[in-house]
Amino acid sequence: MQVKEYSIPLHIQSNRIFLRPVIRTLFHILGRVRVFGAENVLLGKPYVIAINHISIFDPPLAVSFWPEQPEVIGAADVFSKKGQGQLLTMYGVIPVHRGDYDRALLEKILVILKSGRPLLLAPEGGRSHVPAMRRAMPGIGYIIEHAQVPVLPVGLVGTTDDFWQRSKLYFRNRVGTMWQGRYERPELEMRIGKPIQFPLITKKGAERREARQQNADLVMRYIAGLLPEEYHGVYAGQAISPA
Repeated sequence: MQVKEYSIPLHIQSNRIFLRPVIRTLFHILGRVRVFGAENVLLGKPYVIAINHISIFDPPLAVSFWPEQPEVIGAADVFSKKGQGQLLTMYGVIPVHRGDYDRALLEKILVILKSGRPLLLAPEGGRSHVPAMRRAMPGIGYIIEHAQVPVLPVGLVGTTDDFWQRSKLYFRNRVGTMWQGRYERPELEMRIGKPIQFPLITKKGAERREARQQNADLVMRYIAGLLPEEYHGVYAGQAISPA
């Protein structure tokens, strides 16, 4: 497959200059954010960032606190949602239609990674709306096979759908005359694991497809190892703890 040069439009570069620090500041105001494992990031090299995906807060949290400026894959249907869609477009998120094979998208992903840039995605293919993880879709396995770059597992904690409500409760009670510390400012954590390197897949046909799914599941097992047990979901009992 011929790989072309990847470039980011100037207006997207400009948007990212202010979007990332603004969103990072908002998270610092609304919650108590902690990042662990930043030393595991392969600065200046190509890799895939794989996150668990509970709510709309996950991608902006990961992107705004990441040491580098990653490219991002997001579900195409979110682009039609007011507010969310505009934000994704401003950052330059790449839309993907869940469950569809898209050769043009794969080529773009390879161009991004071959250019030495990191790429962020959620192997589950969409929000779970609960902490418990769902099984990974095979897409990340396909990317691993063709790109042959490391994967950094990332566990996000505290980004539940009620994060905004919990934050509002904190500030509402904080400024009240009867403030007694009843509500805590929500805690958010981004836990970055060590890079995972995958061997080449030499199998064919159905065995090849199964190998891709096994690699996708392996990524999720590493993510589970970074998360509390109640987040493990379908990977309960299979988590791979950090060395």
